[in-house]
Amino acid sequence: MLILSRKIDEKIKIGDEITITIIDVHGDQVKIGVEAPKNVKVFRQEVFDAIQTENKAAVASGDGDNQKAINAVSALSKLLRK
Repeated sequence: MLILSRKIDEKIKIGDEITITIIDVHGDQVKIGVEAPKNVKVFRQEVFDAIQTENKAAVASGDGDNQKAINAVSALSKLLRK
């Protein structure tokens, strides 16, 4: 793991196409901005974990029950809107 110190308005580059900007620091909370191509998916870790869990559950069910998958996608969509 690379650990960097940055101040507000300073940036971090990842490859040629991804830029992370420190927007604000308030107490123990840091707001960052992520600039990335549309084909690069950017998720909060807890949302990514939920997606992975739902994907595994959908594959494990394997019974052709599409309603379960539809419900999972709906729940994840709600999480992403938060």
